[in-house]
Amino acid sequence: MSNLQILTGDSLTVLPTLAAESVQCCVTSPPYWGLRDYDHPAQIGAEPSPELYVDNLVAIFRQIRRVLHKDGTVWLNVGDGYARNGGTGNCGPNAAVGNTKKLIQKRNCKVPDCWGLKDRDLIGLPWRVAFALQADGWILRSKITWVKKNPMPESVKNRPTNATEEVFMFAKSPTYFYDPNGVREESDANLRNYWILGPDSSRNGHPATFPRELARRCILLGSREGDLILDPFGGSGTTGIAANEINRKAILIEINPAYVETSKVRAASIQPEFKSLATILNRK
Repeated sequence: MSNLQILTGDSLTVLPTLAAESVQCCVTSPPYWGLRDYDHPAQIGAEPSPELYVDNLVAIFRQIRRVLHKDGTVWLNVGDGYARNGGTGNCGPNAAVGNTKKLIQKRNCKVPDCWGLKDRDLIGLPWRVAFALQADGWILRSKITWVKKNPMPESVKNRPTNATEEVFMFAKSPTYFYDPNGVREESDANLRNYWILGPDSSRNGHPATFPRELARRCILLGSREGDLILDPFGGSGTTGIAANEINRKAILIEINPAYVETSKVRAASIQPEFKSLATILNRK
């Protein structure tokens, strides 16, 4: 296979076509619930309730467990949101922030009837997803706090501005591969579980890109050179680009054909050796 494969389709459909235990490490960030519209009827994040969102992620991660090597790991970034009664505004989960073509924040205009949520409650979705995956058989090994150097501004006056997100490390089995020397602190101490990272400088047309350095760290810690890395929510291709830069192979799955094209163009523009691959893929 080539060093970077970008597959178009729903992860629930595409993942069963991949070979069992062929992937060493999965690094991914699924669409956050109720935040943006990714222009596809089967998109994750557009569910009518956060409960269904969690259930859908659990189903996808069951397929990931099948393709993950016995000593493989998963690195999962999930965002949170607030339960609100009311319309869109300038802050919170219903904010009129940058999007694709239209808002789906309106899905959050009524407090979901689950988990005892009340108006203005922080939903706690990252941990609800983590606990659901743990209950489904995954071993929850670590919680990393991603501290954003340049967080999105919020004009809130009744709570601190959000400037962090969670990254969870899961293992398929108690004995798993982890390279403690893959990434070290500047002092050469063991890497700590808070990462202060800024956004990538270039804009790529995708409304929710995480830093390439975040993906790079997860890959270095969870894999060896030549291993296969998976991102079932490929987006603009960050995981695949980071994997190739450090001599890993990658498979990306993306449901939106427009973002598949973005991934190809972005990979070719960042790394010249991808240009021939992008040309081949664009002919298909």
